Amino acid sequence: MRFEDILTNDSVLDGLYDMHFDECTPIQEAAIPVIMEGRDLLACAQTGTGKTAAYLLPVINELVEGGYPEDQVNCVVMAPTRELAQQIDRQLQGFAYFMPISGCAVYGGTDGYGYEQQRKSLKAGADVVIATPGRLLAHLSMGYVDLSKVSFFILDEADRMLDMGFADDILQIISRMPKERQTLLFSATMPPKIQDLAKKILRDPVEIKLAVSKPAEKIDQKAYICYETQKLPILKSLFKAERPNRAIIFSSSKLKVKQLAHELKGNCYKVAEMHSDLEQTKRDDVILDFKAGKINVIVATDILSRGIDIDDIEIVINYDVPRDPEDYIHRIGRTARADRDGKAVTFVSELDFGKLHRIEKMMEREVPQAKVPEEFGAVPDINKKVYNNKEKSSKRRPGGKSGGWRKKKNK
Repeated sequence: MRFEDILTNDSVLDGLYDMHFDECTPIQEAAIPVIMEGRDLLACAQTGTGKTAAYLLPVINELVEGGYPEDQVNCVVMAPTRELAQQIDRQLQGFAYFMPISGCAVYGGTDGYGYEQQRKSLKAGADVVIATPGRLLAHLSMGYVDLSKVSFFILDEADRMLDMGFADDILQIISRMPKERQTLLFSATMPPKIQDLAKKILRDPVEIKLAVSKPAEKIDQKAYICYETQKLPILKSLFKAERPNRAIIFSSSKLKVKQLAHELKGNCYKVAEMHSDLEQTKRDDVILDFKAGKINVIVATDILSRGIDIDDIEIVINYDVPRDPEDYIHRIGRTARADRDGKAVTFVSELDFGKLHRIEKMMEREVPQAKVPEEFGAVPDINKKVYNNKEKSSKRRPGGKSGGWRKKKNK
């Protein structure tokens, strides 16, 4: 379906034409007509499917058509991280370039000047406010933000926000809004806590579920079964065989990110690290340098698994297997975007066999095993179940099976 078939405002369509946006993605085709009808929406769609445009475009269309109060906040978009808030703001500026739509991004980690700019925009009543929950609450507590005229409330990556403990903050913010509003909830997963939140804040919503928990088909996935001490040598051998122009390496902790980045810098790679200890200005610089090609490799925590809009990332490496299978989908979803090819490599140590099994179960497919070069020595046996301390102390269910592990493959 084409955008001209479902959007009504000529200025919006002109902007899309200049941006070479013609055909809708599946989530856009399904969501935009529902939003244009004024219905509440509960949408489940993974990152990289075009969901930001799916909610921004119809909202912009409606605001441009008129009938909404001037100098008031008419739309609030909630995002879990500063990076995602910035990305949504950039897309808003692009879509609304030819239209008198004002917007502001509200998030923490800024200096005094940044905070003051946020205060002025909120006080003046930006049409669209894109905010992280904590920082918006901070501004609300000062008494100069009026949300009583909000017509559109959008929760993006709602599952991530609940995982980060923002449920109470979200409900506090909603309490400042009118009950007669249109609420749109977008989530990559649909666990019970999302369904509970939807019941509290949505009115007779339309439900859309698309491509839940499935990575893009063009991602070439591989797993290296190895010991912890073998990960770095294997990584270096991969980079030696094919030096990447753009790669992201995900690790489980800030300390490991720092150590790994330091090790790779010592091998003459253009490397930067990304984690919550960095100030926002430094994070912004890293992303800009990455886009400009001044940095080839980013070593990051899961802070970067969502909210980075770069289409030509060649390879994603899971130096550590993520605890949550959904995080695996979001991590590797950084590559093979915009219908490009991409690679995803995961290092699986002996204590991570269970995590890999849960990932494969969720995807309903196995991650092919890559052969570890013999020069790095023997590797763990994936047929042998290894327990961590928590699993070891738990009681086995009566009559339960301990198996379920597939035969080892070498490719």
